[in-house]
Amino acid sequence: MLKIAWTQIYAHPLPKNHRFPMEKYNLLPEQLLYEGTVKDANFFVPTPLSESEVLRTHNAHYWEKLKSQSLTRKEERKTGFPLSEQLVEREITIMNGTVQAALFALDYGVSMNIAGGTHHAFTDRGEGFCLLNDIAIAANHLLDRGLAKQVLVVDLDVHQGNGTAQIFQNEPKVFTFSMHGASNYPMHKEQSDLDVGLEDGTDDPTYLKLLDRHLNELLDQVQPDFVFFQSGVDVLATDKLGRLGMSIEGCKMRDRMVLERCKACGIPVVASMGGGYSERIAHIVEAHANTYRLAREIYF
Repeated sequence: MLKIAWTQIYAHPLPKNHRFPMEKYNLLPEQLLYEGTVKDANFFVPTPLSESEVLRTHNAHYWEKLKSQSLTRKEERKTGFPLSEQLVEREITIMNGTVQAALFALDYGVSMNIAGGTHHAFTDRGEGFCLLNDIAIAANHLLDRGLAKQVLVVDLDVHQGNGTAQIFQNEPKVFTFSMHGASNYPMHKEQSDLDVGLEDGTDDPTYLKLLDRHLNELLDQVQPDFVFFQSGVDVLATDKLGRLGMSIEGCKMRDRMVLERCKACGIPVVASMGGGYSERIAHIVEAHANTYRLAREIYF
């Protein structure tokens, strides 16, 4: 069964006119249920992540500042969210959503988190709508317990996975691959194990040809036994923050390529949703929904 992490706490209340489309975390599961792609039984409610799990990946001083709501105003602004106790509870719940999804993926081949993909969170700071890094936390969980020996992060959000790159810069058991807009945020890029920078306006054929080549090479060279897929839909031409030229169909073909290759190689995969900032919320939800439709089609 396709197991999907989701709970109402994901759709956190934000100030009016905030640019982050928080409503997608309710609209996406509603759409998937309405069209019959999933049933209620596909969803599980994640429990909050333990402090010890947070500290396996993140700096203790930073975590204390989050818990005590004592980030400086500058640090808070960099995260993009007003800090609150409720927000921190949301974050640790999303984190454990990806951890628990990873365990389900070991049984079913694939699992998903309606939120997550928080790849801009570093060991000691948050930025870009990311406070803690779910991919890093879940990868460390698997490695520490001997449930994976070699992890591949396939980060296809339009923005570089800078936090993930920093966290694993000295960890050979995690290979970080980020394919992103070369001139987009963050202006200062960290060094992933493989970075592929894309020109503004990159279209479907160009993108898919590059992904096809790099994905095949990485699966062959890295030989991962687990994949974390950051499936941000801010690659769309309609995205306000994206600057690429991809269509919804091209984004769907991207997701199909990743999921089909993982399935063919027998590699468990977890997909975290990542970003999406198109003017019309319907474009965001449709592109995200395709990832779930494909997971069901390919695996079940």
